[in-house]
Amino acid sequence: MSPSTDLCFDPLSEAFAQDPYSFYAALRARDGLTYYQDFDVWLASRFDDVSEIVMHEHMVRSLDHVASPDEIAEQKRALNWHDMPHHSRFVQFSLLDSDGEVHDRLRKQVFKLFTPVMVNQLRHGIQAYVDGLFDKLADREEIDFVEDLAAHVPGHIIGRVLGVPDEDCPQLRIWSENIVQFFDIDRSDERKELAERNTTEFYHYLLKLRAEREAVPRDDLLSLMIESERQGHMNHDEFISTAMLILMAGHGSTIDVLGSGMHALLKFPDEMTRLRAEPSLMKTAVQEMFRFESPLPFFHRYAAQDVTICGTPYPRGTKFGVLYGSANRDPKQFPEPDRFDVGRSPNWHIAFGRGAHFCLGNHLARLDMDIIFSTLLKRFKSIELVEDTPAYKSGLSVRGPKSLQISWKAA
Repeated sequence: MSPSTDLCFDPLSEAFAQDPYSFYAALRARDGLTYYQDFDVWLASRFDDVSEIVMHEHMVRSLDHVASPDEIAEQKRALNWHDMPHHSRFVQFSLLDSDGEVHDRLRKQVFKLFTPVMVNQLRHGIQAYVDGLFDKLADREEIDFVEDLAAHVPGHIIGRVLGVPDEDCPQLRIWSENIVQFFDIDRSDERKELAERNTTEFYHYLLKLRAEREAVPRDDLLSLMIESERQGHMNHDEFISTAMLILMAGHGSTIDVLGSGMHALLKFPDEMTRLRAEPSLMKTAVQEMFRFESPLPFFHRYAAQDVTICGTPYPRGTKFGVLYGSANRDPKQFPEPDRFDVGRSPNWHIAFGRGAHFCLGNHLARLDMDIIFSTLLKRFKSIELVEDTPAYKSGLSVRGPKSLQISWKAA
């Protein structure tokens, strides 16, 4: 194939951060997939194309299936993804970036605590925690919805599931954000050092927490994983990597979608009014928040064999970039995709992925959001945006406002 190289855009720019959807629309208008040379990746932007790739039996997340150790090492050097001993052990390998037997084995060890039944048992505790946050903020006329509210919920909740003390959760957010930032396009040496240093600190923290649980087991995920390792279902590195992944996944993306969900309600005030009048729509409203502003808009897959995608053959080893953020605005799948509709049904969005890598924490994230927004609309009779155009985070792999200044009045 002769890949097209005329794709010109800057995913780190402010313009893209404020409006990636114009670019996505132009991308969807092209025939087939589009080659993005800077990332050596074929971008899939339409809903059907993204779905075909993530559900394809020969697509994998890990390079281990498509390249030799020497080739992998060369690629890591080219991407400045090398010389990061702890990041390589615990972040570059994870449940998220494994396939086949390894992925299935690790997922099985933690899945039982993320089923709808188990997650729903957390409702009372989450509600009490959220009520306490609102109690502390209710007397203020203005808040930053992201920093003052959203940032304090998902990490604490997933921390409690794992067994992390509440007072440690703010530090976990710092570690998580500093580690995850290196997955985006900017791979500078400064960002690399930040990711490795924070991974090392996180690792030593988990070793300390693990020692405490070994001495005094509790009814939490960390104790469950310790027992899984004792029974031979995971090794030491897999234990640390899985604990890190669960804590990191419980932070950034949920904070981002809480912020963008609040922003959507403020941009579409009629929908907020509708949701107040019909609180039974909250579950569909939460799903619409994930569709409208997918918090993790970009993932990748590798072809483990020669494949045909969208009618075009691609060789083994081809890297595909699946743009969930674009797929969820595809007008062929979603009528009026740029309109935020709290009652949208059906709404088979792809924000949580599909297939074997379907998001493990989707039930918990949606419960967090259901409780937060339901409580917000009950306790505050008016909510308004203070700034006209909130700034959004830059990058291809994240989507969410940096801050969201709102004013409110208690009911």
